[in-house]
Amino acid sequence: MAELFCNGGAMRGGNLHHNVSAHTFLGTVRTAPKYRFFSVRDEFPALLLAEAGGASIEGELYDVPIGDIRTDFLPEEPEELELTVIELSDGRSVLAVGLRPGLLGSRAGELTEITDHGGWRRYRGLPEPDNTTVS
Repeated sequence: MAELFCNGGAMRGGNLHHNVSAHTFLGTVRTAPKYRFFSVRDEFPALLLAEAGGASIEGELYDVPIGDIRTDFLPEEPEELELTVIELSDGRSVLAVGLRPGLLGSRAGELTEITDHGGWRRYRGLPEPDNTTVS
């Protein structure tokens, strides 16, 4: 089993939630305040570890077998994203998908920085499904 941080379509109510919905929802969490957050073509979000100017980004945490991440979750992820390890606000390391290194410069026209929104739902104006929180 692996803890998987979701911050876009795989969150509850999202178009890719079916990829994690059969697994245990551990609650809403935040990253450590060291990530920049982008909207890619206004289709999906992308985390990027920041050298400076990072913030804490909201998402959801799921307990998912590593094999299911490989077979069910990753195949539907866009080519701009890759599996990585991120740090949560409580210091834990978990799996997530992030922007592939080097794309910030090469695809700058496709990226809109949304770090100040603090999360995909806030950026898109989507309601929160409930207030279940894990710190």
